Amino acid sequence: MIGCGQPHPYTPPQSLATQGLIEVSNQPQHDRQDDDRLAINPHLELHNRIVLLTDGYSTPFLAKTAISMLRYRTGDVVALIDQTTDAKTTGELFGVGGDIPVVGSLAEVTEPDAVYIGIAPPGGRLPKAWRPVILQALNQGIDVVSGLHDFLTDDEEYVALAEKSQCRLVDVRRNHFKLTAIGRTFRPGCIRIHSVGHDCSIGKMVASVEVCNGLVAAGHDAKFLATGQTGIMISGEGVPIDCVVSDFVNGAAEQLVYENESHDFVLIEGQGSITHPAYSAVTLGLLHGSAPDGLIYVYEAGRTMVKGFDDIAIPDMKRQLDFFLTAANFRHPCRLIGVAINSRTLSAEESAAEVRRAEEMFGVPACDVYRDGSSKLVQASIELRRSIVGDE
Repeated sequence: MIGCGQPHPYTPPQSLATQGLIEVSNQPQHDRQDDDRLAINPHLELHNRIVLLTDGYSTPFLAKTAISMLRYRTGDVVALIDQTTDAKTTGELFGVGGDIPVVGSLAEVTEPDAVYIGIAPPGGRLPKAWRPVILQALNQGIDVVSGLHDFLTDDEEYVALAEKSQCRLVDVRRNHFKLTAIGRTFRPGCIRIHSVGHDCSIGKMVASVEVCNGLVAAGHDAKFLATGQTGIMISGEGVPIDCVVSDFVNGAAEQLVYENESHDFVLIEGQGSITHPAYSAVTLGLLHGSAPDGLIYVYEAGRTMVKGFDDIAIPDMKRQLDFFLTAANFRHPCRLIGVAINSRTLSAEESAAEVRRAEEMFGVPACDVYRDGSSKLVQASIELRRSIVGDE
């Protein structure tokens, strides 16, 4: 099983991990059977001596995959490779992972079973300078896992070496999903809560994971549904939604929820933003495919410009939220239940003031799940369920 992380360990689902290889049915769109499922990969959760690779890219912006792995799969990570830093531990380098060592090469690690590409750079390109490390891992029979758009399995040398060494190349984003949405009506007792936000890379995944953890800790049947590379690497399954062909994004999101509607709560990881000039299509597809009952709105305090577009300002948040809710309600009745604030650039006092300001502005509970815990949003989720299905 996937190891627990700090401060709020993610409890992984019992199902298996995705490789992004999607089964495609020849049946008519409106006559699908239950076996038309997203194909899954049973191996990511078995890795328990993982080496993270962030060499030369160890910043909070670029290394968010590694940081989340360190937080939520702490017990499965044995080292991080970055020969460009003076930091000796991941705790020193990123503030998470405690005493997990930072090393300069794979040779310094005893019996690793996988190398995970730990970065998520714009464009998803694999650094050319990392090729020797990947080749070394494959030569040693070590699995290599990547969530980037540059697929390992498109490289003939990597494939040949993996076959020779009897190890695996896993491209988390690779998929062949080709089913459009059919407008399913989900099980009424499955409460769908979707994290959305004012921009990219602000903590939508973390908000969903932490609320899921809080619900499980309170005795509820809840599951986190990953839609991005990092979430899939953490939880062991999901859909790489930003690498699904545009016509099928809604269908992939719909199918992901449909396969998990037996749970009382599903926490659906958000991607991008509905007003982002580059990524709004994925955001809207997720919103319509998952048909949420409630939204958690996520924003980073102090961020004013769109990620990757220094000359484009983030819209007024209340106006943007109205856009989210209008779009969501065209598909299914939906309301805002809470706000998750990323206050990493603020002091404790400033963060508390920002929480008060957000609650006054939006009229719902707000918190920073890192600093404050997720209890406010957990309670808001429970109240949403009661309002829809009644007390149980």
